[in-house]
Amino acid sequence: MGDLNGPPFFDVVFAQRAHREFADTPIDDAVVETILRAGTHAPSAENKQPWEFVVVRDPATHAAIHDLTEAAWNASGRAFSETRLPPELLKEVDQGIAGGGYRTAPVLVVVCADFTRGLPMTAGSSIFPCVQNMLLAAGALGLGSALTTLGAVAPGPLAELLGLPDHVVPQAIVPLGYPARRLGPPRREAVAAHTHRDRFASPW
Repeated sequence: MGDLNGPPFFDVVFAQRAHREFADTPIDDAVVETILRAGTHAPSAENKQPWEFVVVRDPATHAAIHDLTEAAWNASGRAFSETRLPPELLKEVDQGIAGGGYRTAPVLVVVCADFTRGLPMTAGSSIFPCVQNMLLAAGALGLGSALTTLGAVAPGPLAELLGLPDHVVPQAIVPLGYPARRLGPPRREAVAAHTHRDRFASPW
């Protein structure tokens, strides 16, 4: 198990950002397992715990997963994002995908849902709390991470690459690694701008 003596909880939460560039420092299996264990302590629909993790270190498999992600980005993801993201964020995302930033992550964790242990319609309510726990655990352990889903948008090729059975469907890909550079604080709007007292539009 990895070192559990990390920074205070709210320091981790308030500093969380997506990392898109990683150092080549290796990550021990014990550290990865601690992150996965944190994921499994998330709530899940009916407590079915439908998550399955494929931890990818093999360079060829790692590269093939990124190739799928980059192909999806080039096919339609970038064009869609150009209409929705501010230029600075678009540049960061493009650097992570097309610029090869995610390729530098020593570990990819493909988070899947086992539909024999949960309904497809409730998979997200189980899998994404699990992923959020993983992201927070990574930050507490000094690692960078990101939630990516583009490579799982068309799950068939990814499932075939990983040898997944039909009832296990990829939902997200989480790159893990020590950050290549220190990131500034996350940009967030004030809570009061989106909080209402008793009725909508009643100021907090």
